[in-house]
Amino acid sequence: MLLYLFLAVYFCILITVFIYSSHRYYMVYLYYKHRKNQPKLKDKLQELPRITIQLPIFNEMYVVRRLIKSACEVDYPKELLDIQVLDDSTDETKTVAQECVDQLKEEGFDVDYIHRENREGFKGGALQNGLKTAKGEFIAVFDADFVPQKDIFQKTVHYFADKSVGMVQTRWSYLNRKYSFLTKIQAIMLDGHFVIEHAARNWSGRFFNFNGTAGIWRKQAIETAGGWQHDTLTEDLDLSYRSQLKGWKFIYLKDELSPSEIPVEINGFKSQQNRWAKGSIQTAKKLLPQILKSDLPFKVKVEAFFHLTNNVSYLLMLLLSVLIYPSMVARINIGWFQMIVTDVPFLLFATVGISFFYICSQKEAYKDWKSRLLYLPMLMSLGIGLSVNNSKAVLEALFNRETEFKRTPKYKIEEKKDRWLGKKYKGEMNVLVIIELLLGIYFSFNIYFAYINKIYVSIPFLMIFQMGYFYVAFLSIFQVILGGMASNRLFRFFSSKREAEDVIAA
Repeated sequence: MLLYLFLAVYFCILITVFIYSSHRYYMVYLYYKHRKNQPKLKDKLQELPRITIQLPIFNEMYVVRRLIKSACEVDYPKELLDIQVLDDSTDETKTVAQECVDQLKEEGFDVDYIHRENREGFKGGALQNGLKTAKGEFIAVFDADFVPQKDIFQKTVHYFADKSVGMVQTRWSYLNRKYSFLTKIQAIMLDGHFVIEHAARNWSGRFFNFNGTAGIWRKQAIETAGGWQHDTLTEDLDLSYRSQLKGWKFIYLKDELSPSEIPVEINGFKSQQNRWAKGSIQTAKKLLPQILKSDLPFKVKVEAFFHLTNNVSYLLMLLLSVLIYPSMVARINIGWFQMIVTDVPFLLFATVGISFFYICSQKEAYKDWKSRLLYLPMLMSLGIGLSVNNSKAVLEALFNRETEFKRTPKYKIEEKKDRWLGKKYKGEMNVLVIIELLLGIYFSFNIYFAYINKIYVSIPFLMIFQMGYFYVAFLSIFQVILGGMASNRLFRFFSSKREAEDVIAA
């Protein structure tokens, strides 16, 4: 009896994972079905409006100058542009940013340096604070790891000729996509979101979200939705849904690119993923009841549910990982043939679905998409390897555990020759790496167990799990050790004051 009860629990988890994975097929279907609904500019604004560019930063000494200068270089009339450097920094970034702002003011740019002594509300708090003095009718936001394109406003602002449009989002591109194996995989993961999901949701009349950067808001759309709030770690996702619930229309421009720098250090990447996973579940808890009770179309409610709860699949994947061995033992007692006709179709369908989703994203975005297919197995492994990190985030959100907004370290990495080792900021490794390592060992044992019991068909799936957990664990440990060695070696040559002077001079 207990055996069948265990298998029932196992299959409930497996089926739920399967449903979330299958949703990717649906996203691809919506993308191709509604391609004809891509936004087209019908009218232009008779007069260009004033735009405020908000640049929220916190301890970004390596990239802040690049950010501020590129914001000033956009192709837009100076008299219609004001820039807010919203700085919550506690380190040398304050000096670098202030120096840069003073220099640009002398050149005639309307740039304000706004420094807060506390981080109340974190990024959302900084944006809301800046909104009080923003002069523009429209608000553009760019994070520290972005480089605004010169023509971004020329390509986006005229969509606001439609008075119902509240926000226009551009697609992220990646300055350092080719830097390492990790950045190449990350880029493909992000492409799935930006090329397929955003487009499918927007073009089919469903809700999608502002990504916290590389987009422009109508100030009124922010204000009528209640402004920037900081009771979640994803203030952008939260505001997006509140604004659309108020009836504002969002536009996604898939073919307009905004270059960004993606994390090169895995512990920083894990911190970013943790924040996004936790914030999405917090937003789901906050807004899903209101969405489901609203008079929105059923299709919008269903997609909002999948969108906001999608990160629960990481927790389910972790549970599935833990239950793999007892499920194999149970199935051997019942008969291993049942495993082939039950588990394998679910796992195969889910695996193919994920691969198909990312293949489509690459095919739609790049001419050399076939060369990127080699990374798909490791992409799936990385997703599984993140399940420990992101499951913690999901549980923290479900049980209302408050945590600090942790920024993602940025090092101004744009080319292969650039280096992050020895620089000041580092991602933090935590005790979860031990669990990741143990799960890698656990799946090594499962592969051996499957082999000696001649369950050969399950071995490829088990290897995807094994590689994912080992890759995340070993890279986390290796980069921390390497970073520590580099820092210690450089410490004897550079004091923090001298390092700040070098950055300012650069």
